[in-house]
Amino acid sequence: MNTFLKGTFILAGAAFAGELIEFLVNMVLARELGREGMGMYMTVLPIIFLIATVANLELPISISKFLAEHHRKEHQHMMKHATIFATAVSLGIFFITLALLAAFPFFSHYHPYLKWVVLCFIPVVSFSAVLRGYFTGKNNMTTIAVSNFIRKAFQLTILFVVFQMFAFTDVKMSLFIAICTLIGTEAVILLYFFITYVTQLSVLSRGHRPLLSPSEIRKKLLGVSLPTTGLRLFNAVCNAIQPFLIKHALVLSGMTLTGATQHFGMLTGVAMSIGFFPAFFAHSLLVALIPAVSEAHAKNQEEQLQRLLTQSMQMTFLYGIPSIVAMYFFAEPLTNLFFHSTEAVYYLKALWPYFLFHFFAVPLQAYLIGLGYVKDAFYHTIWSHIVSFSLMFFLGSQTNIGMQGIIIGMNCGVVVLTVLHYVTICKVINVSFFSLKHKTHLS
Repeated sequence: MNTFLKGTFILAGAAFAGELIEFLVNMVLARELGREGMGMYMTVLPIIFLIATVANLELPISISKFLAEHHRKEHQHMMKHATIFATAVSLGIFFITLALLAAFPFFSHYHPYLKWVVLCFIPVVSFSAVLRGYFTGKNNMTTIAVSNFIRKAFQLTILFVVFQMFAFTDVKMSLFIAICTLIGTEAVILLYFFITYVTQLSVLSRGHRPLLSPSEIRKKLLGVSLPTTGLRLFNAVCNAIQPFLIKHALVLSGMTLTGATQHFGMLTGVAMSIGFFPAFFAHSLLVALIPAVSEAHAKNQEEQLQRLLTQSMQMTFLYGIPSIVAMYFFAEPLTNLFFHSTEAVYYLKALWPYFLFHFFAVPLQAYLIGLGYVKDAFYHTIWSHIVSFSLMFFLGSQTNIGMQGIIIGMNCGVVVLTVLHYVTICKVINVSFFSLKHKTHLS
């Protein structure tokens, strides 16, 4: 079994266990927070993820890509300057976020200490990103897999113990505990990464004179980090806006704000939690594909690039189609694990194109990043969100359409994204759109 497949299956195995735990986490949160509390939790979550996206500056991707493309004797030198760079970035983002939270009360409806917990999250995310990139670039997928499992297991354990020991009558306190637990898991992962890094530290670079200067390392890292962060930042901003856009459209359609919040909670906290469950395999492909494609592209291995695309698409078909069929026919018992809601059943069934095309879009985006076509992936994402948000607002605000319009917009957006990604990759590596075989050239 080649390194790519082995790494993918290691990540997928741990991710599957992690997603089972995540499923239990969402069940605990749904029962403890209730419909409105779950809606508030899902509303604030994109803002926290937005801050985390800026804080990690996509260093896991840029560092793993650097390591895959350079000799291992350069690795420790790069890690030293990447850590210095991450320190400067985290300090800058900390004070910028502090100023923004003082000017804009994003968390005014939540616990007063929540903003300080989020601020402490920033340096943890930055340093964790550096070490995550190191292990990914070294193809140490076992460490990444274990860290993902630890995160979910720690979150479930703390939530279960706290909510069993204490009865919180205030929704704000319950939300505060839930978010603190989520953020605290990253600190546990950072400690695990650091201990593993120290114990596995290579001594091969001792006595080696680095070929790249600190400025050249920063330039190489930023060359990947900045456009990739722009892509992730755009997605994070859109995800932060989406809850308000959906709820506003539903209010315009005639719903009350409370009703819109409850429907949004069922859509994201129930239907999307179930629908994205199989996506653990897609994200495993993403992590394994970036260094694999980067290395093959750097060595001009066209056949390997074609093989990686074929393998990733085949594996997505193998798990994606059965997953969608199972979710469609077992929608009612699955949603009843959260709430007894006919609306949640309908949302899960109606969103099958959204979930299926998402499974393909994730590895295709990783493939584009590995090829160095991050800007193209960014433009594709912009177009898909323009289509999605326009349809969601226009159709969702219609009285006789409402939530159906929201779902149509979500489905159309991800189809546009997946097709654009796939067409671009086929052009870049010169393969046929349908057969994934190399095109012939006429002399």
